[in-house]
Amino acid sequence: MQLTLSDAVVTLYKKEMELQPGESIRLFVRVGGVGSGGFSVGVMRDTPPKKAYEINKQDVTFFVTEDDFWYVDGMSIDYNTDLDRVEFHQPRFLDAAHPEEHIKKEA
Repeated sequence: MQLTLSDAVVTLYKKEMELQPGESIRLFVRVGGVGSGGFSVGVMRDTPPKKAYEINKQDVTFFVTEDDFWYVDGMSIDYNTDLDRVEFHQPRFLDAAHPEEHIKKEA
């Protein structure tokens, strides 16, 4: 499992969610993303189970449970300050909103 969170997106989540040091945030697969009718990444406060992938950045733990590895593994999440939006890059899919239709073929 590999996940990259930029410092900019962590700072944004901390500010927008008023996160305190030591809090935990779950990143999960969400169905029905904005404008796509497909998949997106949900974000919520939660406590990580024993078998979660965890990243600690800026005193906040971000985690993904095993059920969501299939979608998040290999993803990079960043905050584009110029466009004021969070950007999700998943190189394994041609279209992250509809991964079942656009899985990249392994060479």
